Parts: sequence; C-alpha cells; structure tokens
Amino acid sequence: MSAPILAGAEPVSVKDGPIGIVVLHGYTGNPHSMRPLAAALAAAGHSVELPLLPGHGTSVEDLIPTRWSDWSSAAQAAYADLAGRCETVVVAGLSMGGSLALWLAERNPGVAGVVVVNPLVDPPAASFREMLRGMVDAGESSLPSIGSDIAQPGAVESAYGATPIEPLLSMFEAVDEIAAGLGDLRCPVLLFSSRSDHVVPPESGDLLVDRAGGPVERVWLERSFHVATLDYDAAELEACALAFVSRAAAPR
Repeated sequence: MSAPILAGAEPVSVKDGPIGIVVLHGYTGNPHSMRPLAAALAAAGHSVELPLLPGHGTSVEDLIPTRWSDWSSAAQAAYADLAGRCETVVVAGLSMGGSLALWLAERNPGVAGVVVVNPLVDPPAASFREMLRGMVDAGESSLPSIGSDIAQPGAVESAYGATPIEPLLSMFEAVDEIAAGLGDLRCPVLLFSSRSDHVVPPESGDLLVDRAGGPVERVWLERSFHVATLDYDAAELEACALAFVSRAAAPR
C-alpha cells in the first residue's frame, strides 16, 4: 500500500479557461515545486493540469519500481485531457518535468509552446551510467537526495530523501530519444536556466538552444539554483511564463 500523499504534493486540476497548460514536476519531487507557477497560470484564467507523477509524493519505496513509461503515460494523459477541451495547449516542466514537456511536444504537433525550467536534455555520459549500473549490481538502490537545491534561505522543496537509481537510468534512456528528436521540435520554447545549478548542468540548456527546430527564448536566472520555481527568481519566472503563454496562444 502506498504511503499517504505528502503535504503540498496533491495534484492540481483547474478547468476554467480556453488555454490549457500541462505543468510537470521533477524526479523525486512532486507538485509542491510547481504549485506557485500552476497557481499563477490558473489565476490568469487558464486551465491547468499539474499531475502527481507515479511513484512520487508519497514514499521513496513507491518510486523504485516505476519507470519513464509510467511518468510519460501520466503526462500524455494530462495533455490529452486538456487538448480535448481547450483551444490551445502549452506544456511546462521543471527538471525531469521539462524533459517530459519536450517529450510531449516532440510527439504531439498540437502543442503550441513549451516552458522548461532547468530541464535535463543533454544525455548523461556512458561512463556515468556504467557506474550507476555497477552500483545496482553491487546491491545499492539509491543515490543521495537531489531535492531542494534552492539558494533562498528557508525555502524547502518537498522531495524524497534519496534518488532511486534504476528509474533514473530509464529517464536517461528517454533523454537519448528526446535529444535526438530536438530538430523536429517546431513550436516556440521558453527556457529558464539557472547560472548555478547543482542538479542539471546549464549545458543541457545549451543543447536545447543549439538543436531545437523552432525558436528558443532563453532567460538566465542569476540568483536561483535548480528549483527556481521556489527560489529568488520565482516571480520573474512566473511573469515571463504568463507572457509566453499569451504569445504562444495568439492567432498566427
């Protein structure tokens, strides 16, 4: 039986507006990290779906048996729900949620725009993956926590205290496919990159800028770490995202 959902990890579903936005959280995190952005989008009159991805928001033991296929299926379902009743759909995500957002856009031509915050796009090195597989073979199941990489004192992300390895490896395999498909990504992209990120190197954003088939607007966040949605630059991030959604939804 799964543990109770952590405080702040409850999904968000707002179905009031003609513009829909799928909002996706990161690996080992939960909707808590994206709740302020989702609230800002909903307050602007948009329909918002912020799902709790499988294995997240309860106990780390629930995450261990899950894989990319579980999280991407949940993301696709959220997109299909909004696409069935909204005139325009934009997808947004933080970290792995950004990877999922790009995955959705590459596979769904109807996506009008993508908003990503420190997404994992650059496939990790083969040597790193081999090291992780060696750890699994040696009986180790997790790495230290990657949660709550935030510069602002007192700000804390609701995230697991460990990082399961095998689900992480499944994400890396998906990132291989995402990187290979960037040339087919035609919709506009708003990319937020933190200058100091201790989870995903800014070079991941460089790859997105270099390879995307459509326009990429990059906003550098000077004061925030990885979880920028809960950090010093959150207000700027929300304002830029709202303006981008309006532009992406404008008739062409």
